[in-house]
Amino acid sequence: MASQISPASVRSSAEIPLRPAKATRKDAGIRNGRIPIASHRPSVPGGRFAPTAFVGEAVPFTVAAFRDGHDRIGVHLRLTAPSGTATLHRLGPLDDGFDTWQVQVAPLEQGTWKFRFETFADDYATWRHAADVKIAAGVDPILMREMGARLFDRAASEKTRPSDERTALTAAARALRDDAVDDAAALIVVRDPGIARFFADRPAISLHTVHEENVLLVERERAGVGAWYEFFPRSEGAVRRPDGSVQSGTFRTAAGRLPAVADMGFDVVYLPPIHPIGEVNRKGPNNTLDAGPGDPGSPWAIGSAAGGHDAVHPDLGTLEDFRAFVAAAQSHGLEVALDLALQAAPDHPWVTEHPEWFTTLPDGSIAFAENPPKKYQDIYPINFDDDPQGIRAEVLRVVQHWIRQGVNIFRVDNPHTKPLQFWEWLIHTVNAEHPDVVFLAEAFTRPMPMRALAQSGFQQSYSYFTWRNTKEELEEFFASISDETADFMRPNLFVNTPDILTEYLQFGGRAAYRIRAALAATAGANYGVYAGYELYENVARPGAEENIDNEKFEYKVRDWAAAEASGDSLAPFLRRLNEIRRAHPALRQLRGLHLQGTDDDAILAYVKSLPAALSPAGEVDTIIVVANVDPHSARETTVHIDSEVWGLPRGHDYDVEDLLTGARWTWNEHNYVRLDAFAEPVHILHVKARS
Repeated sequence: MASQISPASVRSSAEIPLRPAKATRKDAGIRNGRIPIASHRPSVPGGRFAPTAFVGEAVPFTVAAFRDGHDRIGVHLRLTAPSGTATLHRLGPLDDGFDTWQVQVAPLEQGTWKFRFETFADDYATWRHAADVKIAAGVDPILMREMGARLFDRAASEKTRPSDERTALTAAARALRDDAVDDAAALIVVRDPGIARFFADRPAISLHTVHEENVLLVERERAGVGAWYEFFPRSEGAVRRPDGSVQSGTFRTAAGRLPAVADMGFDVVYLPPIHPIGEVNRKGPNNTLDAGPGDPGSPWAIGSAAGGHDAVHPDLGTLEDFRAFVAAAQSHGLEVALDLALQAAPDHPWVTEHPEWFTTLPDGSIAFAENPPKKYQDIYPINFDDDPQGIRAEVLRVVQHWIRQGVNIFRVDNPHTKPLQFWEWLIHTVNAEHPDVVFLAEAFTRPMPMRALAQSGFQQSYSYFTWRNTKEELEEFFASISDETADFMRPNLFVNTPDILTEYLQFGGRAAYRIRAALAATAGANYGVYAGYELYENVARPGAEENIDNEKFEYKVRDWAAAEASGDSLAPFLRRLNEIRRAHPALRQLRGLHLQGTDDDAILAYVKSLPAALSPAGEVDTIIVVANVDPHSARETTVHIDSEVWGLPRGHDYDVEDLLTGARWTWNEHNYVRLDAFAEPVHILHVKARS
């Protein structure tokens, strides 16, 4: 279902009355007009693809703008929503020494937005600065007063100004010309904050320059915000028989797990491939080549005599059963994400029907998937070059088939091993008809192809978060995802996957599981958990970075309720993290993470804050996260917080509440912290408003 359009098209702290966009013929539509701009954001390197945001996201619109000489300039952002509603926003200078201007706007409509920057000579700001300095110094006071009076006369003649403003400006002009008003009194007029507000909303403009139009693709909120939970439906409701064999779970038994997933506060339940699994070269336990008659094989070895990518595994049920599972998920507030793995088992129907879609070796055999020296004997990779149009048509058919079954989210397996042009075509073709469909790239690869996949259309991407564990690594990673790549790439911070059990989790004990979950849930707008994480499953297969007795190759029978009842489950902690995320919109933002200083090389600190004007509740929301990323120690340090991030001058006291423990403290610029990895390794602090 498409996002509903809000009565307002945007939330903004600097929206001003709309005025027509005027430009000389010389300046219209050119980047470097009379008052040029050097660069702008949001943007995507190369300029080929549109930057992206999601509904309700606080997007910083930033531009470098300057002019010759010392006169003051102003910058406006003109936004046009997909519905046609236009708004105007005043940018403020960042005072960074690089002529940078910025305003934050939260778009509330889904679709393609148009935006352009307008630069102008700010005649009032130029006069006010000069008059303030010169009149106080006794330099040309009569001239400066008359220049101001003429400026006020000009503004008062504008029919678009409210009558009270026009009256006030006329009176101010009269005062500046009045010989009975001395220079000290004239300075009061010059510095009048009320008059300054008049000109902030309706500047006195000359040399108006309108720059070229750009676009911003705003997607639905779930494209940018979500808590994911992955489980194998064949394991949910699986029963171990007396002889040790296992009866597979089904869609109907897996639906029994949905209330618990929803109760933990997750938004998306992600299923690995649900299709028939190949019989030829089926893998056995722990990725062995000797599968027994009761071994289910890897779900990613798709296809058998029972069907291919448009079918469901007979053990799981029927398409009708799957649709019932989707409906059950929706009734609990969950969306279902389905795996899209473009590969085939040797007995997939595609192999006989379309042998040209695979690579034939000189000996006549079809090439297996490989990551040398590894071979995946149960999988044939697709060759996209011999019949690209045929493959495109088939994959589009498969995706549309699952959309008809109620799936609007696809987690794409190994997209970096397929042509980039294919994904660009597929995603744009699907989204043109189904704009709510979301594609997540499972691309653990080099930075360039990861970024290229995001730029070409993937709404989300797996990331390097899984392997960023030290304070230094995390600071670099968080700074990158919240700023450098935020205009086009949305990382999904999965804490683990069926393929990945990091050394940090293997050897970090239970503290490591709490730390990683807290960081993922607060640093990114999207994060994910693979089932078993809440049971602290941390035993790896020797020589591999994955769980022993891996669920990819066998059933996993777990007793979730017993673990939680005995206090041996992380589920309550995950539940609390998701409650905090839902209560605090600052944590549902990707952009705007501000790293803070600490005196310890294992204590990480950052602030996420959302201004009141951009918050759904109309209240500022500020969260401070302080984490001990060493799961083996208790650490003490001083945390240095820049409260100007949320508009409080440094040196002022403020109250914080730990949302995990309920503890309250009064903080200031420098704060003592002790975090014990074996007790409470993380503070998630809400800055409380003082009355």
